[in-house]
Parts: sequence; C-alpha cells; structure tokens
Amino acid sequence: MAGVLTTDHPAWHHYDNGARARAVRAGSGLWVMSHENSGLRIDCVDGNEDIKPSFCVTDPADLPAATPAALRDGLVELGVSQRLANPWLWDAITTAILRQVVRADQARKLYRTWCSKYGTDIDGPFGRLAVAPTHTKVLKLAESSFAAVGAKFHRTALQAAAEQYDEHHETWQHLDASALADALTTIPRIGPWTARAAAADFTGDFSIYPHDDLAVRTWAAQIAPAYSWPDKKNKAFGPLWTGWAGEDRTALHTLTLATLTWGAHAR
Repeated sequence: MAGVLTTDHPAWHHYDNGARARAVRAGSGLWVMSHENSGLRIDCVDGNEDIKPSFCVTDPADLPAATPAALRDGLVELGVSQRLANPWLWDAITTAILRQVVRADQARKLYRTWCSKYGTDIDGPFGRLAVAPTHTKVLKLAESSFAAVGAKFHRTALQAAAEQYDEHHETWQHLDASALADALTTIPRIGPWTARAAAADFTGDFSIYPHDDLAVRTWAAQIAPAYSWPDKKNKAFGPLWTGWAGEDRTALHTLTLATLTWGAHAR
C-alpha cells in the first residue's frame, strides 16, 4: 500500500495529533476513513457495504520524461500515493461548485459549513464529521438557506446541478472522465473548470483536471522555485504543463495529481 495519502478534498479534517478523518457516502452506505500512524482505516458506519470506496494509486515512476528535474525530484521524493476516488458524484459536483470564485481556504470552510448545516452528521473517531446534503435536499432549500452559510453566489449553480443530476446521474456515473466533464458542462453555470474538477474527483483520472488551476501552479512553484514558471496571469502555464506529457494521459495524470498531493497529504 502506498505510504502517502492525498488529502486535497475539503472533507478531510486535520487534527493536532497529525491524524486525518473524512466521512463519505458510497452507494447506500456511509463510511468513515481515518488515517493515523498505523495507516488508513475504512469503516462502514451506516447502511450497506454495497459499494466500497476505492483508491487511485499514483507512482512518480510514471511522470513525463520531459518533467523539469527539480520538479521531478520533489515528486519522486514524495513517493507513491493513494487518493480516494470520490464515490459520490453529487459530492464531487458540489465540491467543485463551492470552489468557484473563492480561495482554497474559503472553499474548505464553506464546504464544511454547508455539510454540517444541511448534510448528514456522522460520529468520527476524533469528533463529528458530515457528508454533503443530497441533491433532493438541495432542491428543497429556501433561497435564504444558501445565504445563511455564505453560499448565496453558488445557489443557482447548485440548484441547476441538482435538477440535472436528478435526471441524468444514472448515466453520468458510468461515463469516463472526458465524457463526464463534457456532460457536466451542459448544466447552467457549470463551465469547463468546474466540470473537469468534478470529473477528476469522481473518476480519479486527473489527466482531465484543469491543469492551470491555482493549486497546481502554487505547489509546482514551491517544489521547483528556481524554474522559470509563467506568472499567474500568463496563460502559457496550461500548454506548458500538458506539453510535457504529450499524448500520454497516464503521465499527465501522474504529474498533476502528484503535484496536488505534494501540497496536501498525510504520510
């Protein structure tokens, strides 16, 4: 088993003793994952174990050959990692929407407030956890409910997504990453960035992730500060990043997810 756990998703809670914990919905079951020095533990705490959460393992041996040496060295030092492929498509969509137009720390706080206020509470090993409200719950929320948790801006996107999810989710959840991202862009107020972030989270395929995302740029610059990176307003970053991998989607996935893991992980 990989020695590094990717903890980029805002559902992962960090504790003073270094532990991590997260609640997820998979199929008809609610699960709690906890990570301590002894490793990762996965428990179904409610419902059925019909769908068990699965993990995507990323090995830096699959990095593009053209990866700059300093970036490669940092990612190789990180080692092999594992990331939960979000088992609930609705949560992946919700998370991507709540990341719109806000900084990462604000999005994390907003997501957790949203879940604790309107979602389902679960007793975790280190305290209370919560999963996101279902799409049917979102459709019943009053306009004031969104404003109450700081999600006024996201209301129309969340409601439009809930309506479309109700109609199409059985088809969507069987699509590959590229097709899923294309399908999600048909939702009003869901653009390519949000669609690709949600599709990557759900499928575990980060070759589809929006590679010029601020998190990717930030961590890459911290790993290899001497490299001449395009500045944040320069649109050359995306083509530069994808160009190193060429047509090799496994290499692009590895480059992107390993970089995100470098910035958010537990060992």
